[in-house]
Amino acid sequence: MTERIQLPTLSTEKDYDGDEFSPIYTTTVTVHGGVASHGRASGRARSSDGALDLDLRMPAELGGEGQETNPEQLFAAGFAACFHGALSLLARREALDPAAISVVATVAFGRDPEDGGYVLRVGLVVRWPGVARETAAGLMEEADALCPYARMAWRGTPTTITLDS
Repeated sequence: MTERIQLPTLSTEKDYDGDEFSPIYTTTVTVHGGVASHGRASGRARSSDGALDLDLRMPAELGGEGQETNPEQLFAAGFAACFHGALSLLARREALDPAAISVVATVAFGRDPEDGGYVLRVGLVVRWPGVARETAAGLMEEADALCPYARMAWRGTPTTITLDS
């Protein structure tokens, strides 16, 4: 018998009208460089609560062995899971069963033609058999506005970088 998982109590309503960011959950992950002193090539990522603890390696396409998780995979998993969650909340609001929803995230790492630096491109594909295309498209548009990862992608994310001496 499988254990029933508690659904999130988050709302799709605009039930916050504050003037400042109000964190609901915060996590911290530390990456060390490993034997190559390079987080992407030989790093180890560990969350402060220990729930995430894994080796990071370069994918074969970037010169690595491709045998472990890489940052783009983690980002794709986070984006797909977050978008799935937003779409699931919206589906339930409309009394639709979200059980058949799957979200495929493709993250491409490459060069930015504007300045030659590195950039990520993300593509999401939603599969939702049994739901009318127009219904799914409307809810996907709402999910794009609700999902923090999607909002980060089109709005940017405030970032601070600090040296801890």
